[in-house]
Amino acid sequence: MSQPQPQNSLEQPVTGAYIALEDLLRARFAATDLKLKHRRKALSLLAGPNKTNFRGRGIDFEEVRNYQAGDDIRTIDWRVTARSGKPHTKLFSEERERPLLIVNDQRQGMFFGSQHCFKSTLACYLSALIAWSGLQQGDRVGGLVFGNQGQQELKPKRSRQAVLALMKHMGEYNHLLNRSTGIQLDNSERLKNSLRELRRIARPGSAIYFISDFSGYEDEDVQKQLFLLSRHCEITAIYVYDPLEQTLPSAGLYTISDGQQRRPIFTGDSKLRQHYQQQFNDKLQNLHAVLGKLGIPLIEMATNQAPLKHLLTYFGRGR
Repeated sequence: MSQPQPQNSLEQPVTGAYIALEDLLRARFAATDLKLKHRRKALSLLAGPNKTNFRGRGIDFEEVRNYQAGDDIRTIDWRVTARSGKPHTKLFSEERERPLLIVNDQRQGMFFGSQHCFKSTLACYLSALIAWSGLQQGDRVGGLVFGNQGQQELKPKRSRQAVLALMKHMGEYNHLLNRSTGIQLDNSERLKNSLRELRRIARPGSAIYFISDFSGYEDEDVQKQLFLLSRHCEITAIYVYDPLEQTLPSAGLYTISDGQQRRPIFTGDSKLRQHYQQQFNDKLQNLHAVLGKLGIPLIEMATNQAPLKHLLTYFGRGR
């Protein structure tokens, strides 16, 4: 397959089965309109009525000194207090930059699209916009890219090289899609492994943007990992889907292909159409419920929507 040519401005629906690195680099210009720290009311409404108890201090330990009247008793250093016989308290300094982690799903199930682009493609362009925006606003940017056979982590750094490295890994995993190599884990196992790795590299107070179709989220262990992660980090979930996953096309005979085989499908059965759409709605509603209990907002993003325009609905005032 030939390499994709740069063509996506991100102000319109993106196109293609695979990403072009040049487009991810150009996303830094469009990202100036995003204000990730200015989370709009539209986003807070998606988090549901439940909030996690702890989002992280967003501060670094500095020193220990004698306790003074008015100090927060929660910051008392009990070890030093016991050793010295006098109360001591910990001092913290605010972080100038916060860790920002982007989780990019490049599993085989993401390699699907019907109109403009594949889900895997859209996930990469969304990741690029968020990464560039975070860097421009002074955040330390890192992430985790996971696919069929493995994953690649990047610890947060405040540098252009960190963002470029993230995009390089996204491109590598993206171009491995639809190629059968090695042993592949099932969706829930791969998702669970990625969340465990994410917990290892995510510091308390980190902002995490999880971009996926969340296939395999129903697994209890996956939900447990999400719960443990959400206790100390601010997570925003972006659910990527294709319109064909939501609704079958109008009644008729169609041919579908995975790039290797072709099969016909008939969509004229009204009961089949209704059942198909109901399955999608039920899954999405349940995902909202699971994440809502953890105080995690879920943004829905279809492959026929413009990434920049849709993100501006939730971050910043837009144009």
